[in-house]
Amino acid sequence: MKNLKLSWELSSNLQLQSPNEVIRCTAFDIEQNRFFFASSDNVIYTLPISSSQNEESHGSSSVIETVDLDAGDFITSMEYVMEKESLIIGTSSGDLLLYNVDDSAMEVVGRVEGGVKSISPSPDGDLLCIITGIGQMLVMTHDWDLLYETPLEEHVEDTDTRDQGLHSECTPGSPATWRGDGKFFATITSTPSSSHKKLKVWERDTGNTHSVSEPKASMGEIAEWMPSGAKIATVCDNKIFFFEKNGLERSSFTAIDGIDATIVNLKWNCNSDLLAAVVRTKTYDSIKIWFFSNNYWYLKQEIRYSKHDGVRFMWDPVKPLSLISWTLEGVIKVYNFIWISAVTDNSVALVVDGSKILVTPLSLSLIPPPMYLFQLRFPCSVRETAFWSKNSKNSLAVSLTDGSLSVVELPELDTWQDLEGEVIHVELCITEDLSSFVHLTWLDSRVLLGVILEPSHNNSESSKYYIQELELVCSEDHIPGSVTGSGFDANVVNKLPVESTVTGLVSNPVKKRSAFLQFNGGNIFEYETNFPLHERSNLRFSSSCPWMSVGPIEDSDVFLLFGLDNNGKLHVNQTILCNNCSSFSLYSNNANQTITHLILATKQDLLFVVEIRDIVLGQTEVKYGNFLPVVITRKNAEEGKKFIQIWEKGSKILGVVHGDESTVIIQTTRGNLESIYPRKLVLESIVNALVQGRFRDSLLMVRRHRIDFNIIVDHRGWQEFVKSATEFVKQVDNLSYITEFVCSLKNENIMETLYNGYISYTNEENGTLGGQSKVNSVLLAVRKALEEQIVESPARELCILTTLARSDPPYLEEALERVKVTREMELLDCDGPERKRVPSSEESLKHLLWLSESEAVFEAALGLYDLNLAAIVALNSQQDPKEFLPFLQELEILPVHIMRYKIDLKLRRFEKALQHIVAAGDTYFEDCINLVKNNPQLFSRALQLITDPTKKKQVLEAWGDQLTNSKCLEDAATTYLCCNNLEKALKSYRSSNNWGGVLTVAGLMKLPKEEITQMAYELCEELQTIGKPSEAAKIAFDYCNDVKNGISLLISAREWEEALRIGLMHGVEELISDVKVGAVECGTGLIAEYEEGLEKIGKYLARYLAVRQRRLLLAAKLRADERSINDLDDDVVSEASSSFSGMSAYTTGSRKGSAASMSSSATSKRGIRRQKKKGKIRAGRYLSVTLVLYNFQR
Repeated sequence: MKNLKLSWELSSNLQLQSPNEVIRCTAFDIEQNRFFFASSDNVIYTLPISSSQNEESHGSSSVIETVDLDAGDFITSMEYVMEKESLIIGTSSGDLLLYNVDDSAMEVVGRVEGGVKSISPSPDGDLLCIITGIGQMLVMTHDWDLLYETPLEEHVEDTDTRDQGLHSECTPGSPATWRGDGKFFATITSTPSSSHKKLKVWERDTGNTHSVSEPKASMGEIAEWMPSGAKIATVCDNKIFFFEKNGLERSSFTAIDGIDATIVNLKWNCNSDLLAAVVRTKTYDSIKIWFFSNNYWYLKQEIRYSKHDGVRFMWDPVKPLSLISWTLEGVIKVYNFIWISAVTDNSVALVVDGSKILVTPLSLSLIPPPMYLFQLRFPCSVRETAFWSKNSKNSLAVSLTDGSLSVVELPELDTWQDLEGEVIHVELCITEDLSSFVHLTWLDSRVLLGVILEPSHNNSESSKYYIQELELVCSEDHIPGSVTGSGFDANVVNKLPVESTVTGLVSNPVKKRSAFLQFNGGNIFEYETNFPLHERSNLRFSSSCPWMSVGPIEDSDVFLLFGLDNNGKLHVNQTILCNNCSSFSLYSNNANQTITHLILATKQDLLFVVEIRDIVLGQTEVKYGNFLPVVITRKNAEEGKKFIQIWEKGSKILGVVHGDESTVIIQTTRGNLESIYPRKLVLESIVNALVQGRFRDSLLMVRRHRIDFNIIVDHRGWQEFVKSATEFVKQVDNLSYITEFVCSLKNENIMETLYNGYISYTNEENGTLGGQSKVNSVLLAVRKALEEQIVESPARELCILTTLARSDPPYLEEALERVKVTREMELLDCDGPERKRVPSSEESLKHLLWLSESEAVFEAALGLYDLNLAAIVALNSQQDPKEFLPFLQELEILPVHIMRYKIDLKLRRFEKALQHIVAAGDTYFEDCINLVKNNPQLFSRALQLITDPTKKKQVLEAWGDQLTNSKCLEDAATTYLCCNNLEKALKSYRSSNNWGGVLTVAGLMKLPKEEITQMAYELCEELQTIGKPSEAAKIAFDYCNDVKNGISLLISAREWEEALRIGLMHGVEELISDVKVGAVECGTGLIAEYEEGLEKIGKYLARYLAVRQRRLLLAAKLRADERSINDLDDDVVSEASSSFSGMSAYTTGSRKGSAASMSSSATSKRGIRRQKKKGKIRAGRYLSVTLVLYNFQR
């Protein structure tokens, strides 16, 4: 789905020497890009051809040689031989001339009988194939060595036929056509005694016939081998036939309409994708260009000439889209074409096929070519189109090859399906004399702006570009919903000449009746009605961009101008966005049609979706780099989200479908259409619909593109969704969709995980609301909305059950309660309206079992204490009756409370089990005690439920035993006191070394004083043993009256003031003296420890300085030897340092022995020292500096 657009056109005139002189044959020098023309007066002209659209680089024609021939002799063929940089010229008398262009030397190299009809060099230039006037074919080298000579036709040796050829005048004929690799060539030959002709394929090396086609009547003399070698094109009547190398016919197509037209020239371009021909009719000549795609030949362009021009043409040998034509009078034109997408900005495909435009609205359906929805037919071939679509109004303007203009108005896009298969004939506009438009665009719904190229009346001047503004008036009343293709008048309201070649034209989207024109070199000018052109230097491209597009962005007066040049550079205003772009398109998901994304494909077949705001803010280089492929690994997995790998090489972007469709349409090299839905565009469309409150549209997009349903909740935070859950249910109004949505919810913010990096996300609301998680809160809101908005029905009930089952954790008991109500109505044989509004209990249970684990549903049914419901669940979940029936039967015969107790134990609902076992009575008190013993967390609840004081004491005693076993001795003692079990309380306090509690309980037990004193002495010893002498001293003073032992304990605890106070209070000098002696001894020890510490610090500091100095010296030595210290083993460094210092922190004397003995000792005892001296350092040890610093800080 692409059209061939004329980008620019250049013309030149040969200054022929005489009025009746005409061009007879041509040759082309590919190296210096120049043409050679031979005229009827045997004069050779040369003309340089521009390599670009810069007409100033066009050279002027010049006469290089007049060939001196005999009277009546003339030039019939001419070719340029690149190896000799010369022209090979053939004449009607059979002379072969070699003309050196640079030296201007003419040389006769040979002569052939019958004259020279054609000369055809091989693609590599090594051979020349010459066809003579008597039907002989000569193949020779460029050094004029004849390889072989063979007759083209059978029985050519016939004397009469040969004499007839010798006496007839030799005229130029069709040359042989070579295959691209030069191994074969083909000719058209006649069949003896018949008007039929056939195609012959010859072998290069031997000249033998490789294959011959079947003879065909009315076959022309033209044969053209496709450069790729796949097919040979020939002409027969009004059709073009294609043959294979083996002579078999492959296919054909009708090239011309009517019996009065003939094809006289046929050429492939160098890429083998375009076939052009000269078609002559009674009234005009034309060059027609066909393109093959999807097994169909499209007529893409037609260029008309007057009948007397006798136009001929050739394709540029190296530029596949450049065509060069010339006339008999010496008018040479260069046409440069470009491929443009046939898809318009609003996703309508307008495929040009001669005088037809095949229309396909891709937003309605993706119809594969060559099929289409309907066609528009015009009086002659289409040259340029412009489509307008705004406010449900669609208009198409078409410039035709004869210079006329046609306009058609189409109905709203949604009604185009009614036009399927129709052929709509469009009439011409009533206009003044117009030329064919090179560029055409709409400025308004009734205003057109175009660029025309008017030929100069002076042959010495080239054609000139003009800008024309046209106003359209429709004399017919337009009926809404119909097609109007006639009654339009076009009036020229403004016409401006321009000095340079116009290469692009687009309308200005932010200003009425304004447009941007691109001139050669990328200069941008703005056109406004009734104003002269003014240059927009802030929009200038750095090079000419044949593909240009403009799009408004969010601000009403701001736009971006995009241009793509032939080298793959994508320009945006004055900057280059991408250096390897192959095609691009603009996408919008806004109702006001402002562009939001740029879609571009690179030459490496990568598809990028670029946000416009990134372009405006200049962040494309940071986010997308240079739009080059990267290898995706686990470390850079996020890079894979930035592009899509196009699976077929060479695919191009045709266009996009805007809005919610978020489709990118590409066409492969085979012609197939493919739709891509980039994840980024899809997510943007979904979020855009959610922001606008279109929940149903967003849900449909989520389902269609298989997006995680959680995006509906997470895009603005689930707290916001809870507020709009009612509107969500109301809009969706489809319980199946809602059920699918409910089943997909999860406690995860997918905007931060799954879709992180695709679209910008700023919401930071997380966590819970009122203690509820995301899933539970959303499901609760949806459940309430279902009950309020949806009419009660079985489907609604199933949806509500789904919300309960998908909660986290599942509310299966609440769901089974609803099923239980339905089951009770079924048991009562209730056939009222309420019964019809809910599903059957079996259906509901099956629904719950499908959503949840069968074991969980069975346990929930047991939790309702409904054994019949549990049995139904077990049967529907296909459990083995041998397993669940005995268990249910056993429960059925038990008392109610015991049955519930057993069920709660199975379900590990211990608190409910405790309630039921307590309610069962005193008979099961032992089971109650065992339950709380096995589940200690139930003791406090058991004390609340049991009212009997005796049983409470038993519970407290059991609780104390449990705390004792758990080593919570003081808590156990407190518990024992609550139940008045003083013996166990005393034991617990004694075990916990709580001497205050022990003596208190002993007082409560009213033990004799002797036992308490004895107990106090024992406690003193125990406390002194565990390192609590101060507490032991208090017991000695308070309970033992042992002052001497108490002061001794205080001295041990270094509580000097308290010991001195007790001694002075009792006035015992001996005790006071003991306190003084103990204090002096303690002080002396502290002073000694301090002095020893100072000495150690001095040694550590000296050792640190020595080690640091040695390490600096060692590092300098290693650097001098160009060695790295990291290559040395720790022990080597340690030994080297030790050999320098010869001492450690604890060394006091000198050290004897060599470095070798020291190394041996260090090696043999390395492991022992590491174990025994972990806290010490050794001279040169790798960690010595660290340990020195550590000890120094201490």
